[in-house]
Amino acid sequence: MSDIEIAQNAKLEKIDRIAEKIGINDDYLEQYGKYKAKVDLSIFDSLKDKKNGKLILVTSINPTPLGEGKTTVSIGLVDGLNKIGKKALAALREPSLGPVFGIKGGATGGGYSQVAPMEEINLHFTGDIHAITSANNLLSAMIDNHIYFGNKLEFEKVTWKRCVDLNDRQLRVVNTGLSGEKNIVPREDGFDITVASEIMAVLCLAEDINDLKEKISNIIIGYNKNKQPIKVKDLNAQGALTVLLKDAIKPNLVQTIENNPCLIHGGPFANIAHGCNSIIATKMALKLGDYVVTEAGFGADLGAEKFLDIKCRKANLKPDAVVCVATIKALKYHGGQPKEEIQNENIEALVRGSKNILKHIENLKEKYGLNVVVAINKYNSDTDKEIQTLTEILKNSNVELSLCENWGKGGDGITDLAEKVVKLCDQDYNFKFIYDLQDSLETKIEKVCTNIYGAEGVEYTDKAKANLELIKQFGYEDLPVCIAKTQYSFSDDPKNLECEDPFKIHVEDVILRTGAGFVVVLTGKIMTMPGLPRVPAAENIDVDENGNIVGIF
Repeated sequence: MSDIEIAQNAKLEKIDRIAEKIGINDDYLEQYGKYKAKVDLSIFDSLKDKKNGKLILVTSINPTPLGEGKTTVSIGLVDGLNKIGKKALAALREPSLGPVFGIKGGATGGGYSQVAPMEEINLHFTGDIHAITSANNLLSAMIDNHIYFGNKLEFEKVTWKRCVDLNDRQLRVVNTGLSGEKNIVPREDGFDITVASEIMAVLCLAEDINDLKEKISNIIIGYNKNKQPIKVKDLNAQGALTVLLKDAIKPNLVQTIENNPCLIHGGPFANIAHGCNSIIATKMALKLGDYVVTEAGFGADLGAEKFLDIKCRKANLKPDAVVCVATIKALKYHGGQPKEEIQNENIEALVRGSKNILKHIENLKEKYGLNVVVAINKYNSDTDKEIQTLTEILKNSNVELSLCENWGKGGDGITDLAEKVVKLCDQDYNFKFIYDLQDSLETKIEKVCTNIYGAEGVEYTDKAKANLELIKQFGYEDLPVCIAKTQYSFSDDPKNLECEDPFKIHVEDVILRTGAGFVVVLTGKIMTMPGLPRVPAAENIDVDENGNIVGIF
C-alpha cells in the first residue's frame, strides 16, 4: 500500500483519548473534528511544577533526491519508545503546501511510521499557515495603504514582502500598484514562501501571545529618507496581526498511526529559515512526556545548527541525545554513485560518501559536545557487506549504528534505536554553542562556515558588506545568525556533494530580522521563493470517486 493508503486505513483513536494519555484534560483541548485539536496555552500553569522530560533531536546527513526518512524515523522513534514502555511524544513542524505540491512531497512520515490524519495535516490542517499568510499580507496592505494616504512615516524603501504558501517562482519579483489610480504609488515588490516569512519565525520563537505581539512590533518593514528603520509598531499594526495569530499560536495535537501523541506546530524551512518547530510546542511536550522527539529540518549543517545556536539559545534548552539519520543509498549517492545504479552494491562509493555523515558526527560530538547515535533507515537493497562496512566506519568514530525497519514494521522495527537513545539520554555531555553572541557578525558567520561546513573562508558581496555595516550602526550585532544555504551540500553549491576541494562560502546579502531576533545570511544562489519542478507532485494529486484524496506522498 502507498503511504496515504496506510494512513487512511489506520485505526485512529479520538483525539480526546490521545490527550488523556499525556494528561491533557478537556479544559485545555480545542477539538478540530475527531482527530485534531489545539492545546490552550493556559495548560502551562498546571504543568509549571512538573519536571521536564528528555529532549531528543533527530537530524540527518545532507539530503538527496533519494530521501532519507528523517521524519519517518522521528515518528517511528516515538512509537518505538512507547513500545519499550516509555512515555514519549513528538514535537514536529507543520508541512508546507509548497513541497506537498512540488518535489519533496508531504512531511508526515512514511509507511507504518506516520502521523495522522495524514492528508489533513499535509494540506490545510488547522489553518495555522493560512493565518501566518494572512497576517503577513495584512501588514503589506497596511504599508501600501499608509504610503497611499500621504506616507507620514516617509517610507523610502519597503523591505517587507508579501507571501504565499506555494512554490511560485513567477512571484519572486513583481511590480505592484499599476492600476493608475490617483495617489497610488507603483513599486517593485516580491513574494516569499510563507514558511520563509518572519511572521513564521516569530510565531515559532515566541514564548506566549504577549511575547508574540512584542516580537511582531519590532519587525523592520522598511527604511525612511534618513535611512532609519521603520518598524511594525510605527504603523500600529501589531495588534491586528496578533489577533490573526491568536489561535495559530496554540500547538496542534494529533497521533501516530500507532495512537501515540504528537504536537505539530510551526513550519519554517531550514535552508531559508531556522527550521524548527515552535518553542511553545517543544516546552509543552517536555512537560507532558518523559521523552520528547523533535526534528530539525534538512541536514545537521542547517537544521541542527539552527536548532542548537538559535532555538536552544533563545529557549534555554539542550538536547539530551541526537539521532543522525542516513540511508546507505544516500551515502553512496554522496560518494558519487549515479542515482540509476543506486540499488547496486558499491562499497567504494559508500566509503567515500561516509565522509558526509562523519563530518556531521564530528560537528555534533566534538563541536557541540553532544551524544550521538546513527539511525540507518534500512532498505531491502542494503547488502550485509554494506551494512558491515558502515558499522565499522562508525565504530572507528566511537558511534553506534542502529538499523531501523519502522517503515515496514512500525514501532516494532525501531526498538533497538529506542533502547540506545534511552541509554544515551542518561550519559553525561558538555553542550556548547559554536559562537558567542558577543562575537562580531562576521566572526559568527565564519565560525559556522569553517567549523560546521568545513569551508576555508567566507567571501562577501559589496551589498552584503554594506548591510553588515548598517546592522552594526543600528546596534544589532549581538544577534545570532541564520544562514540560508543549499541543503544538498556542506558548500553553497548544490552540485558539490563530496566537497573534496577547498571551498569558500559566498555571502550575497544579509537581512536584519529584528522581530525574530536574528540576522539572515543569504549564500550562494539560495531563493526564499522556491519554484516547482518540471513534473510537480500536484499533477498526481486528486480526489477519487468516493471523495478520498489520493496521490499525496
